[in-house]
Amino acid sequence: MSKNVTLTLSIPAELKNELNELKGVNWSEETRTFLVGRVERLKSLKLLDEALKDSKLTPAAIDEISKKINKGIAKKHEQWTKKN
Repeated sequence: MSKNVTLTLSIPAELKNELNELKGVNWSEETRTFLVGRVERLKSLKLLDEALKDSKLTPAAIDEISKKINKGIAKKHEQWTKKN
């Protein structure tokens, strides 16, 4: 496991007051968890951008594919809920 380092950031005083009011929350852990997730999402987006950089799909075509996928998911969900 790698050594932890300190990250300092500035937040508005109002936000700091709200954080202080929420007792029992480990804000360091909350922030660490958020940052790990955010880094992973950004890495995934970077990989996706790289994979699609030569794509010939237009925004309209992407929207149409997205609509079809969403309809398919909705249909599967409807079938599943009828069974259960």
